[in-house]
Amino acid sequence: MTADRPTVAVLGLGPMGQAMVRALLGAGHPVTVWNRTAARADEVVAAGAVAAATPAAALGAAELVVLSLTDYAAMHDVLDDHAGALAGRAVVNLSSDTPQRTREAARWLAGHGARLLVGGVMVPAEVVGTAGAFVFYSGPREVLDAHAATLAVIGRPEYLGADPALAQLYYQAQLDYFLTALAAYLHSTALVASAGVSAREYLPHAVAMADAISAYLPDAAADLDARRYPGERASTTMMGATAEHVLGTSEAGGVDTALPAAVASLYRRAVAAGHGGAGWTVLWELVGPREVTGR
Repeated sequence: MTADRPTVAVLGLGPMGQAMVRALLGAGHPVTVWNRTAARADEVVAAGAVAAATPAAALGAAELVVLSLTDYAAMHDVLDDHAGALAGRAVVNLSSDTPQRTREAARWLAGHGARLLVGGVMVPAEVVGTAGAFVFYSGPREVLDAHAATLAVIGRPEYLGADPALAQLYYQAQLDYFLTALAAYLHSTALVASAGVSAREYLPHAVAMADAISAYLPDAAADLDARRYPGERASTTMMGATAEHVLGTSEAGGVDTALPAAVASLYRRAVAAGHGGAGWTVLWELVGPREVTGR
């Protein structure tokens, strides 16, 4: 460790872990790595990282420990037998899992003298370490503050609060939006493909729609927070009819109907619940948290 470039231990060397190691090495940090399949460390070791023989050895080499694993179960698989080496460590877990498992992990690590800072990397591996990278964090603010300069090498830190589950919630919420939008793009492209239109021909229209959707979000957010759902411009009944047309078009074109059927079912339920005159944001009353909507 140097005064301004502390040593970092990175456990887990998939594409994301390797990208983080390369970014840290490029910023002058000494990096110790460990991976269950040792050969995965070869490239980063050639770039200047030091391979540890065991997780305990990696933990002992650095005050700041970064986990880039499949999920929190993998954290336990790696660390349970080496928990004695966790005392005094700041553990930054950038793995995906549920908020409940995240909170359980925070308690488990605290029981072994470590502090958990939860992170969600919101860019693909190839963007890690660039100006466009950012990472959600939650957990002890003082841990982030102590290691902010180091973690900023991976991506711009965005702190969400003390609850360790918050970063995980934001991460999953963003992926919910991302994955659903990508599925919708594929489905809409399949619809026009049923008439022989190529994906390249349809692309400009898909891009225009993706860009246009953002204009709806500020008013929608205000309506959701106020739980008001104005339907003067487009009622749920009207939107629901459109959803049924999309479903019917999918069936006629031989396109899979799972996605449009799910959307149409939300509108049917909203109309059946008496919300036909409200705007589309009233679907919040069907999908929102039970403790908020009371459904």
